[in-house]
Amino acid sequence: MKIIENQTFDMERALYGSNGVLVKNCSFDGPADGESAFKEGRDIVTEHCFFNLRYPFWHDHGLKITDSEMTELCRAALWYSDNVEILDSKLHGIKALRECSNVLIKNCDIISPEFGWSVREIRMEDTTAISEYFMMRSENLTFKGVSFKGKYSFQYIRNATFENCVFDTKDAFWHGENITVKNSVVKGEYLAWYSDGLTLIGCKIIGTQPLCYCKNLKLLDCEMIGTDLAFEKSEVEAVITTKVDSIKNPMSGRIEVPEVGELIMDDENAKGEVLICGKKNRDIICKMCSCA
Repeated sequence: MKIIENQTFDMERALYGSNGVLVKNCSFDGPADGESAFKEGRDIVTEHCFFNLRYPFWHDHGLKITDSEMTELCRAALWYSDNVEILDSKLHGIKALRECSNVLIKNCDIISPEFGWSVREIRMEDTTAISEYFMMRSENLTFKGVSFKGKYSFQYIRNATFENCVFDTKDAFWHGENITVKNSVVKGEYLAWYSDGLTLIGCKIIGTQPLCYCKNLKLLDCEMIGTDLAFEKSEVEAVITTKVDSIKNPMSGRIEVPEVGELIMDDENAKGEVLICGKKNRDIICKMCSCA
């Protein structure tokens, strides 16, 4: 493997088409303002590098980035690449990851609007992220120990597992399919509308109007805090361990809950069963509701 160390590159396509190269302690920055430093490369390793120019990694196959920084000016850093590892690095440019496959991101700091669109097979661990439209239309996601903040996350994703994560986000999981969330906190408005096959296990759900218009929705031993007008028009099977502020017109299925602030069943097509088992509500029996 060819080794390149302690150099600065600012020209267009500085290391275009590189094959089998280790780049250490280098900067991609300077007055020539050149783009696409590693385009069309293969088997590239970068360690402790600084990227301040656009489009450095496009159409690369076999890429490992360690202890490196991509600044706000490093726009659209990784597109159309596969077999990628990014470790202990900062990704701070817009649209940092798109149309890539077989990606591992670990111990990273991401600040990148429109991050992760149309990515296939991505694992993310012990990482913080700030973004908008995060991971849209991506497939086969496995996230562990990820902390995320931003709007419109995980929309249109398919086949995903999230574990021990914290998401502070609006409109998460809209139109998502086949998603499992375990032992996580999901805070934000309008959670998972129009999703199909969402399962939440041991999660804390916070925010208004969650889980409406869902198909094949399941909740097991979840907390719901500040959640009003929940489950409207949804097909749902749920066991909830806390009071729900209000439940409105679940379409079908069964919801077990210790207490409900308000149960709204004013749609004749809403056939969901709500089982209220808290002591304060044992005298409440509404349409399609009962207590065991």
